[in-house]
Amino acid sequence: MAVPVSTMEFFRPATLTEALETKAAHPEAVPLAGGTDLMVELNFDRRRPPALLDLTRIADLAEWSGVDGRVRLGAAVPYTRIIAELGHRLPGLAMAARTVGSPQIRNRGTLGGNLGSASPAGDGHPPLLACGALVELASVRGTRRVPVADFFLGPKRSVAEPDELIVAVHLPPAAGPQQFSKIGTRNAMVIAVCSFALSLHPDTGTVGTGIGSAGPTPLRAAEAEELAAAELDWAAGTPLRPGVAQRFGELVACAARPIDDVRGSAGYRAHALAVLASRTLAWAWRDHCRTRRP
Repeated sequence: MAVPVSTMEFFRPATLTEALETKAAHPEAVPLAGGTDLMVELNFDRRRPPALLDLTRIADLAEWSGVDGRVRLGAAVPYTRIIAELGHRLPGLAMAARTVGSPQIRNRGTLGGNLGSASPAGDGHPPLLACGALVELASVRGTRRVPVADFFLGPKRSVAEPDELIVAVHLPPAAGPQQFSKIGTRNAMVIAVCSFALSLHPDTGTVGTGIGSAGPTPLRAAEAEELAAAELDWAAGTPLRPGVAQRFGELVACAARPIDDVRGSAGYRAHALAVLASRTLAWAWRDHCRTRRP
């Protein structure tokens, strides 16, 4: 008995305008850039979309520039270039990029693809939350910028409409030290058991946080941010008072919403986050204090 074979349409636009028109006409088409997630799902027959929208020919998506005092990072800029070209401007994101897969994966994988999958475990998501990034979405109807904290709706769900494409991310250049830490069975080439990003903003006296792989979406730790911002002596750069880093870690753990799964228990994730957060605060504050010394 013959088994029917499902067909899959393949679109390969040459310009962003053409891509948006194709997406409007075929909202079920799944965007394809680096393919580091999508191709795995296709190869193991976990996903069989009716159409693919290949974005690799669109040069605008693979470039970055400065716009309105921010870095506009095209959705198809690979992790390797983020590390090499933007490590000094976006150190937290570059740290996270270094933990993504193997060199081959980093050569192909993109931040836009990470956002498109909307996985709570995406390595690129916590640094975006910590620095207050904006996600640029486009369609034939126009463009809009969504704060990354409002972008995620649930596991692998986002606010992107069926006819929209993620075209860029807007991030402020680092005004102070940034950190990223990740727990996994290996340093890279592994899905995070949990991860944490921290961004110090001495210009505004604020602190940004991002929690990964410990909730239905990437999360911020608002109470921890408020504690750190109030405790840090931004002008003098004096050492942290005893217990501040530990309390900061506890508040980060309280902000998480972890579950038990094959990679770790909820209790382990909460404990690990508390340790990661207290350490990253100490590391980042040490770096800030060094810049304050004559």
